[in-house]
Amino acid sequence: MTTPNDRPERPARAVPQPNAVVGVGLVVADAEGRVLLGQAHDGRWELPGGKVDPGESFEQAAARELAEETDLRVAPEDVRILTVQLSPKAGVTRLTAGAVTTRAEGTPRVTEPHKILRWQWFAPDGIPDALYAPSTAVLRAWRPELGPTPSRRTTTRRSRTPRSRTPQRRALRRRALRRTARGRRPARRGPPACCDISHPLLPRERRHT
Repeated sequence: MTTPNDRPERPARAVPQPNAVVGVGLVVADAEGRVLLGQAHDGRWELPGGKVDPGESFEQAAARELAEETDLRVAPEDVRILTVQLSPKAGVTRLTAGAVTTRAEGTPRVTEPHKILRWQWFAPDGIPDALYAPSTAVLRAWRPELGPTPSRRTTTRRSRTPRSRTPQRRALRRRALRRTARGRRPARRGPPACCDISHPLLPRERRHT
């Protein structure tokens, strides 16, 4: 008889380890429709944002990062999530949320000079091409026409314009076809070996007298 103590113990359930970096990028638009971008030390530009701390929502993280990086203030409920993007490149899974707000208050200033050189407002048609890829993805989720356009090699095929068929061209074509047909006719053969030597088609000197 098997007792409860004799039953085999179940193996401990494996607990998955964290293997992703979660962040948020925030599009800050002012009353004139301009977008706030920060220039990093390598010359490229980026949106405000950063990692999501444990226990934070995307909206809370966006509001916190905005205040830490630019000294602008916005309530989490005034942040709208646009997209959540997954990027498994470089062996680390990155989960980035794109958000937007139009209710940020204050004047942007550099609070982390070791990361950002300056903050600047850009009109939509004046956004620089030197953008970090995550910022480009978030901007396009907000407005698809924004951000630099990747260069593509396009091959243009020349269209063939049909020639005009004038009466002269049709006449020339008919003549060419007649010459071709005439040249393909089989050559006339000589008289067969079994025929009479006095055949009227043979030369006169070969006939019997």
